[in-house]
Amino acid sequence: MINSVHIQHSAKSAGSAALRLNRAFLEAGLNSYIVSLQSNVNDTDRVIYAGRTSKYIASLNDRITSFLSKRNNEEYGLYTYSLLGFDVSKIEEIRKSDVIYLHWVQGGFLSLSSIRKILELNKPVVFFMHDMWSITGGCHYSFNCDNYKTRCGNCQVFSNQRDNDLSTRQFDKKQKLYSQFDNIYFIAPSLWMTECAKDSSLARQKPVFNIPYIINEDIFKPVDKTFARKMFNISDKGLVIAFGAMSLNSPYKGWAYMKEALKVLKYNFNCNDITLLVFGSGFNSAIASDIPYNTRFLGYLRDEYSSALVYNAADVFVTPSLADNLPTTILESLSCSTPVVGFNIGGIPDMIRHKENGYIADYKDAKDLANGIRFCIETKISGWLPDNFLKNRILEKHMDLFKTAGINL
Repeated sequence: MINSVHIQHSAKSAGSAALRLNRAFLEAGLNSYIVSLQSNVNDTDRVIYAGRTSKYIASLNDRITSFLSKRNNEEYGLYTYSLLGFDVSKIEEIRKSDVIYLHWVQGGFLSLSSIRKILELNKPVVFFMHDMWSITGGCHYSFNCDNYKTRCGNCQVFSNQRDNDLSTRQFDKKQKLYSQFDNIYFIAPSLWMTECAKDSSLARQKPVFNIPYIINEDIFKPVDKTFARKMFNISDKGLVIAFGAMSLNSPYKGWAYMKEALKVLKYNFNCNDITLLVFGSGFNSAIASDIPYNTRFLGYLRDEYSSALVYNAADVFVTPSLADNLPTTILESLSCSTPVVGFNIGGIPDMIRHKENGYIADYKDAKDLANGIRFCIETKISGWLPDNFLKNRILEKHMDLFKTAGINL
């Protein structure tokens, strides 16, 4: 039996990708665990918590990085410099594993020194790329910057740009680390991220596998729309548009374009009798007053069943992301038969078949985003999940990775 372990800052972060993959491995007969910094799931998921010391280290790291990043250009999103970290290499489940997955491990959980100790165990170590951090000098999305293809520096995140900055130093540290080990593998969930990895100076000499995220098809499935709307006290008459993000203020999620698209729908296209369902964080009265439709803010949804009901209650789900890998919300919505509208960016075109199960809008074009919403509503198309995102096919790709890494199945 294969022993696998997934190392993740929080079992429910990064779209719960590590948690879902861990569960799928267990269902497939693998012996699998998660090692997590945060304790936010129940014990049945085989989650091992790194302990109180690791949380203290992470908290200290956050305070230091907050000070260092206070002058960063927020429009380019998160930048993480590997400062402090916790040594998880002595945890028994990691030492006994046949393969180690590194998911989102920043935020003071693992440093590059921590990762080195894991690599020194001489087991296959898989960098699961939930964003670009593992192939850049520290940014999580590079937007239009291609420096990661050669050598980072003059980073747009920093207000005082210069050739030899923190991004250069961290890039060089990663280059040195990666070059010293042959047991490194990369998983890129989207075709876009796969190309980024292959083009990058850090990963181009390593095996890169395109393996999408897994979702729970037993939860994210179609249910009666009338029933779903009743759960949110929404009338069965009229139209429902859904939108969700961990934070409305995120520079990645494009809330400004969503807001503008809603105004186009209302005042240019005369689309009335619409309810907007919003889940996530960052919603307030000022935002609500600027939306031309009745809006229901659901806050942070703590369970998958509630999320599935939102998708089923909606006529269309909109994701105006400006930088994104493979948004799990799109997979979830399509699996619930609700079409999705999103920009032509990142991994979004991997999932949406234009005018078949949704609509791909021109990048940063709020009017075309509104066109897509109206198209899905007027044509009443259904969402559906492309075959390559089905659980069995994704598990087969992980088995192929194991074979490449010399693990006996």
